[in-house]
Amino acid sequence: MQNGRREFLRRRDVAGLLVAALLAATVPARLSAEAGGAAGEPPPIVFVHGNGDSKAIWTTVVWRFEANGYPRHRLFAIDLERPTATAVYNVPQPGRSTAEDVKGQLGAFVRRILRLTGAPKVVLVGNSRGANTIRNYLRRGGGAAVTAKVVLGGGTNHGVVDSTVFLVGSEFNGAAPFLRRLNAGPNEVVPGVPFLTLRSDRLDKFAQPDGRYLGFPGVPTGVGFAAPALSGAANLVLPGVDHRETSFSPQAFAATWRFVTGTAPRTLEIGPWKGAALSGTVTGVVGGVLHDNVGVQGATLRVYQVSPGTGARLGGPIFAATTGPGGAWGPARVDPGAFHEFVVDVPGQPRTHVYRSPFPHSSALVTLRPALAGDASATRSTVIMVRPRGYFGIQDTVLLDGRRPAGLPRDPVPNVASLRLELPAAPQRAVRARFNGERITVRTWPAGEVTFAEFHF
Repeated sequence: MQNGRREFLRRRDVAGLLVAALLAATVPARLSAEAGGAAGEPPPIVFVHGNGDSKAIWTTVVWRFEANGYPRHRLFAIDLERPTATAVYNVPQPGRSTAEDVKGQLGAFVRRILRLTGAPKVVLVGNSRGANTIRNYLRRGGGAAVTAKVVLGGGTNHGVVDSTVFLVGSEFNGAAPFLRRLNAGPNEVVPGVPFLTLRSDRLDKFAQPDGRYLGFPGVPTGVGFAAPALSGAANLVLPGVDHRETSFSPQAFAATWRFVTGTAPRTLEIGPWKGAALSGTVTGVVGGVLHDNVGVQGATLRVYQVSPGTGARLGGPIFAATTGPGGAWGPARVDPGAFHEFVVDVPGQPRTHVYRSPFPHSSALVTLRPALAGDASATRSTVIMVRPRGYFGIQDTVLLDGRRPAGLPRDPVPNVASLRLELPAAPQRAVRARFNGERITVRTWPAGEVTFAEFHF
């Protein structure tokens, strides 16, 4: 299986360009003049993240758009507050958002973007729960009138279950009222708005006939591999990708670019700029257990350049700040070829050390979240390997401190996004992490603090 995954990774850029070519017959070969606005500029694109995620998850997608010449000032990503869905789609729950909550947030954000850009319409691109939010906004929030096109990757469009027993009332249940209403009618898209759905062939953990990835193995879910597809949409299968890679992989970018612009992308590479400036927000948590995507004023941030081989700091901080209103920080100017450590202190949360591969481009989407209370150990040094834009699977080369992590399932469907290692709190030492071709070296820190090796490519 690992050989097959490596071969897939070697060929994925070519596959992405082929995917774009497949769409040539289904979309117009020009930008929509109606959506573009003044001076023939392309339409603004609004990226909508999924359940529990943040706008930062779109960083590499935005970089690929920029690398192909899409104007940076037409690319936007929303941070949905309290991004985790309530158990029942219309019943409020502390620290979580109802379907109505996120629909309203998206509507307000789109209105701001239209005022800012002067464009009459936007393109909406969503992943996972973001598909629910976009579709609800178009159906019930007036969004159809201001939306030029829609791209949905790994959308939970028919639920992760279709059941009267499990997830009753959830927006992720195809049998519950929320999705039944969205999917009602002669077809499942909004008339007059072109839709593209992107899905995996069989590796999306949330589009499976068996409930094992939802916690009830052996129980039929009532849905299958094609659950993200919609009648009335252009529906494209991306072989070999997992749930998140339906939006964030090179193949997904190629398909999205083609659908939005009507042309093939020139490149899938993210080449380095001469310099990069980073900015973003530090966000908080609810009850120590859920990220809220609400900026924290008064958090402290330090950024260090580190050795790629040892993770050791190469001098003092290259940037230090206390966050202002809304948790904002930056800009921090960094070397686009350097590795970095971000040290985040949010009152009441564990001190957090985030180690990152180089930032080849500037980004205003660097959302920094503190570790949750359950991430830290009172007696051990904690290292967590995370992959926001996909899952770790047995098909991948995954190493943490020189060995296969204990938490990596022996399962054909990639289904975990974080892997944990606990080590003696002293002496401090380097820990090397690898995901396929990407390598990050971190340092251990005292008990009660948390180290993340965060993979993005």
